[in-house]
Amino acid sequence: MTDDRQRGDSAGLLLPMWRALVVFRWITWAFACFGVWSRWDGIHRPSGAVLQMAIMGVWTVISSIGYSRQWGRRNTRLAFADLLVTVGCMYATLFAQPLIDIRGGASVLTSVWAAGPVIALAISRGRDGGLLGAATISLALLSLRGFDNAAAVLSNVQLLLVAGLVVGYAATSLRQADVRLRKAIAAESATAERLRLSRSIHDGVLQVLAQVQRRGNAIGGEAVELAALAAEQEVALRNLIAAARPTAHDGQTDLCGWLLPLATTRVDVVVPADPVLLPAAVAGELVAAVKEALSNVEKHAGPDAHAWVTVEDLGADVLVSVRDDGAGTTPERLEQARSDGHLGVSQSIRGRITDLGGSVTVRTAPGEGTEWELKVSRT
Repeated sequence: MTDDRQRGDSAGLLLPMWRALVVFRWITWAFACFGVWSRWDGIHRPSGAVLQMAIMGVWTVISSIGYSRQWGRRNTRLAFADLLVTVGCMYATLFAQPLIDIRGGASVLTSVWAAGPVIALAISRGRDGGLLGAATISLALLSLRGFDNAAAVLSNVQLLLVAGLVVGYAATSLRQADVRLRKAIAAESATAERLRLSRSIHDGVLQVLAQVQRRGNAIGGEAVELAALAAEQEVALRNLIAAARPTAHDGQTDLCGWLLPLATTRVDVVVPADPVLLPAAVAGELVAAVKEALSNVEKHAGPDAHAWVTVEDLGADVLVSVRDDGAGTTPERLEQARSDGHLGVSQSIRGRITDLGGSVTVRTAPGEGTEWELKVSRT
C-alpha cells in the first residue's frame, strides 16, 4: 500500500513519461499495421493478421486510456495486464503464420509494439520492473522464433533489456528526486511555521513569564517562589519550541535541536536561527561532550553558577562554547584531576572531540568561571 501511494504521489512528476508511452503505443501499433500491409502476400492467413491487428488496436485504446488516468498510473496492475495481453498478441501471430514459417524467418507481427509493457513496467516499478518486462517479452520471442535462432533475435533482446534498464533507472531517479523535494518543502514549511510560532510566543507568553520572574525576584518573599515557577515554565516553553526544529535527512541532523532541550533555569542555550547541520554521529558525540561540561558546572562551579551554551556556524567548522560564571579553577588543577583518575575532562570531553578530529580549548581562572570551546569540522 505504501509503495502504491508513493508511486501515486510521484505520478505528476512521471506524467511526461506516461504520455510518451501512450504516443509510443500508437506509433508502434501503426508501424505493426504497416508491416502487415507490406507483407500481405507473404502472410499465410491474412484474416488472422487482421484480427490480430484489431485486438492490438483495441488494447492500445484501453491501455492508452488507463495510462492517461491516475488509476492506471497509480499501481502496476495495468502494466502487468499489458504484459500479459502483449504476450498473448505475440502468440496470436500463430493464427496468421505457421510456427514453422516464424522459425524459418517470418516476423512476429507485433513487431516493436511488444516493447510497450517493458516501458510501462519500467516507469511504474523502476529498473527491476523494466528488466522483468524485458525478460518476459524476450522469452516469448525466443519461444516463437526458436532457441536455435537465438542469435537472430539477440539484438532485439538487447534493445528490450537496455530500454527496461534505462527507463527504469530514469523513473527511479525522478521518484527519488521527488521524495527529496517533498522533504525539503516540508522541512522549509515546518521551519517557517516554527519561526512564526516562536515570534508569536516570544512577543507574548515568554515576555510575560520573564517579567513575572524579574518582578518576583525584586519583590522578594513568597514572590520568589512564583518567580522560580515562571522561570521553569519559560524554559519548558522554550524547549517545546525547540522540539519543533526539523531534522535533516541523508544522515545530517540539526545540532541546535539536540542542544536546546539542555536549557534550564541555570543554563541558557543560544543557537542560530538557521539549522546547523552535522552528521548524526558527530552531533551525538558533540552533545555528549556538552552534557559533560554542564555536569562539571553543576558539580564544581557552585550552587549559584549560571552557564551559557552558544553555537556558532563557521562554515567549514562548528564551534560550541560552554561558559559559566562559577568558581573557576586553574589549568594545573585540571591536569591534576586527570592524573588522579577523574576522567570526565580527558575522556568525556577531550576524548570525544579529539576522536572527531576536532579541538578543545579551555579558559579558566579562580573566581572567573570556566569556558570550553569545542570545535569540530563538517568534513
